[in-house]
Amino acid sequence: MVKTYAEALQFIHGRDRFKKKPTLTRMREFMRLLGDPQDKLEMIHVAGTNGKGSTVAFLRDLFMADGQTVGTFTSPFITRFNERISTNGVPISDADLLATVNQIEPVVAKLDAELGDQGPTEFEIDTALMFCYFAQHPVDLVVVEVGLGGLYDSTNIMTPAISVITTIGLDHMKILGDTIPEIAAQKAGIIKEKVPVVCGRLTPDALAVMDETAQRQNTQVTALGRDFTVQNQPESTWGERFAYEFGTTRWQHLQVDLLGQYQIDNAAAALTAYLTYHALRQLPVSAATVRQGLQHTAWPGRFERLNEQPLIAIDGAHNEPAMVEMARLLRQHFATNDVYIVLAVLADKQYQQMVQTLLAVPNVHLILTQFQGPGKRQAATPLELEDAVANHDRMTVASDWAAGLKQALNTMSAEDLLLLTGSLYFISEVRQYFKGTDV
Repeated sequence: MVKTYAEALQFIHGRDRFKKKPTLTRMREFMRLLGDPQDKLEMIHVAGTNGKGSTVAFLRDLFMADGQTVGTFTSPFITRFNERISTNGVPISDADLLATVNQIEPVVAKLDAELGDQGPTEFEIDTALMFCYFAQHPVDLVVVEVGLGGLYDSTNIMTPAISVITTIGLDHMKILGDTIPEIAAQKAGIIKEKVPVVCGRLTPDALAVMDETAQRQNTQVTALGRDFTVQNQPESTWGERFAYEFGTTRWQHLQVDLLGQYQIDNAAAALTAYLTYHALRQLPVSAATVRQGLQHTAWPGRFERLNEQPLIAIDGAHNEPAMVEMARLLRQHFATNDVYIVLAVLADKQYQQMVQTLLAVPNVHLILTQFQGPGKRQAATPLELEDAVANHDRMTVASDWAAGLKQALNTMSAEDLLLLTGSLYFISEVRQYFKGTDV
């Protein structure tokens, strides 16, 4: 028996992260031994390269504005593991997490005894905890974020009411494939028989994979740019404003408090999934509720303001597609400010391209640094990052991110922006520091 919260975390994090051969057979057996708790839940499934977390947050707040109780399953966490399993945005309590760990621990031990080193992985245990917790603490709806890929992700033993695929980009290529269609095929693995699919802004080759998969599964895809549209309606305050059109639904000046064109796309994908769900369940829709839900949405670590004067923000952009969006955001909202970026990236990411993408923004000053990577995963060293481009007069190196932060604060003026980015794990560290510190 696991006796303390610390032991519960040790039990979870002490597992292998991956197995050599991807399979759902072990996860299905795991759930069967637990009584198939996933079959008791009403769910929406969210996959994609980037934008999953924000889309989950928009869905959560849209349904909460309706008066629904909404469970969410997300990864990674920003401050504490408990955030990954939340109800109406409130993380699972330590006591409930401990109780749920003790419920699944004997089943894990049984599978370990049968399968040896092929027992459940860390993420399979996370997923099992979530399914068991919500089966015992019922909510109206659970919004489930895919961990990695889709086809073989441990969440993919469920049958949701709606499947959502946000974006397709080149990331986790060693696991998911080297091309957009290969990666799209992995994400399309969450498409189920007769379950409606909502897609964000996909390239034509990625969308073709979704359409083909949906056809095989007797369902159809509703895609951003083809079946529903958004139009940016810029405004000077923090956040984004946009027009939305889907079928006979047309709304002007929808407001979100998150920055970036990609957040408009994420909000629109979430809104389309919300409307599709309401049509499916024959539920009424209120424009006022939709506006309230979207405007209320906050998502830690996504261009999150930590300080007003000077303006300091963090963003979990952790791959090249996210950096392309980041560069676009900086050009759109901060073209007249100097932007100081403290960048730390995991070594298995495309950091060469990430550095080059940021330096292509003319008012960006880059401070390359590192952080302590999670578990066995290493961060790229400042020298590795520096080697990504030839000598550059807008690029310097700091031994650690605290030194990089100090360097930026000593150089920038009150009108400039300081942004810390490159990894969700990195900004988790930064966020904890700031939440206990005055600048």
